[in-house]
Amino acid sequence: MEENFLARGTFKVKNEDKKLPYKNRELSWLDFNYRVLEEAFKNDTPLAEKLNFLGISASNLDEFFMIRVAGVINDSIKSDKKKDYSGFTPKQLLAKTAVKIKKFLEKQYICFEEHIKKPLKNEGIVFVSNLKKLAQRQKDKISSYFEKTIFPLLTPLAIDKSRPFPQILNKTLNIAVRIEKNGKSNFAVVQVPNVLPRFFKIDEKNDSKKEEYLLLEDIIIAHIDRLFDPYKVKAAFPFRVTRNSDLSIDEARENLIVAVQKSIKKRKRGNPVRLEIFKNNDVKTRKFLVNILNVPKSDIYEIPGPIDLTFLTKFSKIDSLDDYRFREMQPVDPPRDFLDCDDIFSHIKEKDRLVHCPYESFNPVLRLIRDAAKDKNVLAIKQTLYRVSADSLIIDALIKAAESGKQVTVLVELKARFDEENNIIWAKKLEQAGCHVIYGLPGLKTHCKLLLVVRKEDDKIVRYVHMSTGNYNDVTAKIYTDIGLFTCKESFGEDASALFNLLTGYSSPKNYKKLIVAPKGMKDFFKSKILKEIENKGKNLPAGITIKVNALVDVDIIKLLYKASKAGVKINLIVRGICCLVPGIKNVSDNIRVFSIVGRFLEHSRIYKFENAGKPLIYLGSADLMPRNLEKRVETVFPIEDETLKRRLFNVLTTLLKDTTNKREQLSDTSYKIFDSKEKINSQETFIDLAEY
Repeated sequence: MEENFLARGTFKVKNEDKKLPYKNRELSWLDFNYRVLEEAFKNDTPLAEKLNFLGISASNLDEFFMIRVAGVINDSIKSDKKKDYSGFTPKQLLAKTAVKIKKFLEKQYICFEEHIKKPLKNEGIVFVSNLKKLAQRQKDKISSYFEKTIFPLLTPLAIDKSRPFPQILNKTLNIAVRIEKNGKSNFAVVQVPNVLPRFFKIDEKNDSKKEEYLLLEDIIIAHIDRLFDPYKVKAAFPFRVTRNSDLSIDEARENLIVAVQKSIKKRKRGNPVRLEIFKNNDVKTRKFLVNILNVPKSDIYEIPGPIDLTFLTKFSKIDSLDDYRFREMQPVDPPRDFLDCDDIFSHIKEKDRLVHCPYESFNPVLRLIRDAAKDKNVLAIKQTLYRVSADSLIIDALIKAAESGKQVTVLVELKARFDEENNIIWAKKLEQAGCHVIYGLPGLKTHCKLLLVVRKEDDKIVRYVHMSTGNYNDVTAKIYTDIGLFTCKESFGEDASALFNLLTGYSSPKNYKKLIVAPKGMKDFFKSKILKEIENKGKNLPAGITIKVNALVDVDIIKLLYKASKAGVKINLIVRGICCLVPGIKNVSDNIRVFSIVGRFLEHSRIYKFENAGKPLIYLGSADLMPRNLEKRVETVFPIEDETLKRRLFNVLTTLLKDTTNKREQLSDTSYKIFDSKEKINSQETFIDLAEY
């Protein structure tokens, strides 16, 4: 099914005349989003989940335009002669992405028509497109909804000499209108209210054997005359503008909160990077829009169906689709490592503990903070927060800890893209509750996931540490696969304290005992581990590398992996999203296999395994193998030392590599193939079963 989009580029390697393959990151990301869309095409994906995957692919594409396309456009303005590692100039890359995106859009709307609307209709759920064919009672119901609910929210914006073209906010759905009076045309814009549901239920099944829905913009267009009397409406169709949201923050000149707030406001009004227009549009109105928005032809996308398919994610949750979802899964609570846990402190003190979300409950993290808030022996709690939920149980627990007299220090990362507003709100609430709130180091995002509880026990200080591959977010913990470690080993506690001292003050530890910390030491750590495997292979000792990450982009790491492959080291890479390494090339990467797993849960955990001459080492962490993670963020990677937990993680990697349902393999031409196997192994379903002790 997948289009074979190639993106074979090159980068120059020092001291070598030959060039090595490097796949462009933007094109690789588009391939990843195709894999998300592909889930909506699969026959064994339940109907409600098809809707959800299609909605996710649309949301992903929006962010791609706002950040990645916007960034390439900025690069083309600065200089279009400089080529990236894949060999493309910015203009060449923009042309290639545009072609690929248009093919992707074709696939999206084929999916919507053939794999969504038709199966829905078979189940009695119908999207109505022709209002004229509706019964009069249905028309009356729609008209009543328009008059009572929609009409009071609409603001028709005429465009003439005294009324300039309005500022179209980022990603808002609008209707372009051409009106006529006395043979003279004028134009207007009507924003579709985003405070109302995108879809309106006309009929229940029990009344008509069908459950019929109408999109909000279609209701408005059907009644558009009401807004422009006595003018005659000659044309009306939806459009949407996507704007540059990749805005820099000047931390040197301004208070960070002020700078972030200014950046958020600019994001809504950045330069257009995409104009979506309904395909069956009016030529005169289209020309007017294109001219006034000053959008290049290459950035215009004519859409053959509803603009902005992200609404399908909400539509997938309607009650009528309850029988068409993945089998219900409740995270196992308590997780196996927290069975018979009467006192969480003594339980962690007994041995290191591991929790694998979403298969196991996130509750032990909440319990650690809540129990620490009530425990008279706890002196301090320190935590990093990158993305938290809207109604965060973590925040509530930290506030209660502060109110109970504990010293609570929280690093809230204000620069977590698209979560800035949410994080500012939480930062202020934490400060009001008496927490000491900090915003990280200038010029660096703090992306590590770290929780430290300091407790007095028998006249000495004991530190309890939680480290994770994922955010402290109780909502995403139910849909993201992440792994967290609980320990009170003194070496981890000392490292956690040292890192918090670095984040809150000026101290800089010379060496960490256990933690590997970016931006200073992590890249060298990974390079040394790969080189060690090369050395072991040369000595005929067991050698091998297995890595699971969200993205593999860093050129230096890729070069070393190629070097390891040429030395004969077997390498398995499970890379969910962007992968710039090209596997399977003779004498370069023929010992490397690259897989991507896309399923009902978002694969988010980062796991690093090195064979280490027969004594395997395994690490977890917050960092992907990207320059920004290794060089521009505060990240942590940490070893798993308990032998039982190590075996458990080895089994996790083995199970992922055995998957024949959610796993695709990247080929040497950079396309991905789905496994055609009689034995259906779904790693995520296997983990559900394993969690149920």
